[in-house]
Amino acid sequence: MKKSFIWILSLVVSYSIVLAGCSLSTKTAETETMEKKKELILAIGPEPETGFDPTLGWGQYGSPLFQSTLLKRDDDLKISYDLATAYDVSSDGLLWTVQLREDVLFSDGHELTSSDVQFTFETALTSGSVLDLTILDSVEVIDPQTVKFHLRAANSTFIHSLLTLGIIPKHAYNEKYAEHPIGSGPFKLVQWDKGQQLIVEVNQHYYNKKSYFNRVTFLFLNEDAAFAAAKSGQVDMAYIPAAFSKKEVQGMRLENIQSVDNRGIMFPYVEAGGKTKEGFAIGNDVTADLAIRQAINIAIDRKLLVDGVLEGFGTPGYSVADGLPWSNDETSFKDGDMKQAKQLLLKANWKDADGNGILEKGKLKAEFTLLYPANDVTRQSLALSVADMIRPLGIHILVEGKSWDELEALKHSNALLMGWGSHDPLEIYNLFSGKTIGFEWYNSGYYSNKTVDGYLDKALTSVSEEEAITYWKKAQWDGTTGFSAKGDAPWAWLVNINHLYLVRDKLDIGKQRIQPHDHGWPITDNLVNWKWEEN
Repeated sequence: MKKSFIWILSLVVSYSIVLAGCSLSTKTAETETMEKKKELILAIGPEPETGFDPTLGWGQYGSPLFQSTLLKRDDDLKISYDLATAYDVSSDGLLWTVQLREDVLFSDGHELTSSDVQFTFETALTSGSVLDLTILDSVEVIDPQTVKFHLRAANSTFIHSLLTLGIIPKHAYNEKYAEHPIGSGPFKLVQWDKGQQLIVEVNQHYYNKKSYFNRVTFLFLNEDAAFAAAKSGQVDMAYIPAAFSKKEVQGMRLENIQSVDNRGIMFPYVEAGGKTKEGFAIGNDVTADLAIRQAINIAIDRKLLVDGVLEGFGTPGYSVADGLPWSNDETSFKDGDMKQAKQLLLKANWKDADGNGILEKGKLKAEFTLLYPANDVTRQSLALSVADMIRPLGIHILVEGKSWDELEALKHSNALLMGWGSHDPLEIYNLFSGKTIGFEWYNSGYYSNKTVDGYLDKALTSVSEEEAITYWKKAQWDGTTGFSAKGDAPWAWLVNINHLYLVRDKLDIGKQRIQPHDHGWPITDNLVNWKWEEN
């Protein structure tokens, strides 16, 4: 009896151990699954060329991820607070006072104070990047949580610097910062394999809502590779061109997000003959002719481009700021009008003298090259479609794809299919001011109009946004002149592109705001709100 009891007891103990082992194994598997669900893999855009330094432009078109900004926009694009708790502008617009939170630490544990804000803006002021802070006279530290910005003149767009410039640490900034950023934002950089991937993790010192995901990996894939990765289940989100939008991918849905991300043709505005200090050619005799530029604008059927190239995921584009408060409705015109375009060219003495289908003006043929980035499927399709549309006019457009390095040398003497789109009207100034001729990728065509420059300067120096909007609109068209297609037509705007993403089923990406141009991964603006939906 005793032996039998001991034998039965031993069986029970053994069975319990087995059950415990099974339970442990099951728990481990569940833990691994949960840990995996806390990771995210994204293929949502190219690698930033200058790294992750806000003073060199990082964060201008989306969340800086690693850094915080003084102000931010909410999902309705209204201004709210981030690092700042309040700000005040003097009646003359020259003094901006900002109060800071007291609970902010950088990802390395150091406290963020107004000295870091001062250091950030002073560094950006002299960085020589796309950031234009020349209006800033000085930055004054009042106390650890108070900073004052002294402007040289009232400036209606200065607030956008408070919205987009991520704050960098004075104690840890050096020449390698762009590769190893330290900030007070919701994430910290863990690993960057250039040309391949970026791995980030939650910044445990972040003062606001922390991300549901502990780790996020960004894969740097071109559009074809991103789509292939989505099909094979290797990514949770992929940014795709409209050309792929009709192809269903199992386990993923298509997110169609409105944007002010436009595509258009920048024309060389001046005649050929000049050279930059680097020796790059400037100007083009064909596109320097106003009749050529205006005829192309009138002849293009933008609705057809939206339906054909964008598969309907977009809107016709007529200006750099369609639908924004500072766009000018008086610049509207009827497009797709081939008859009017031909009459315009004939009036300007463009004729098909030899009957070969290409117009001529004296010895000059109506022929030029339209360049686009070779790795961009959408821009390629737009360029080819425009060339086909314009051919019946007697204008021959040669379409060529080039690398960005090649475009750098050719952008002042050839038409270029470019993309912009910002919530900041300063972009208007950068693209059309005579003061930005040849600077970076702004005003590559060397456009200049003294009357337009006067309006742009007045818009910048306005104390209020309402006053500034009046001048932004006049710069486009004042009834006599302007930079719109109705005026000088230095651009032919084509479409506004909706941003398309393949997103894993059950991945909740929250409310999406109207997105700017796709540089800088704008969809990550609300990344801290993303999560997996409960089954």
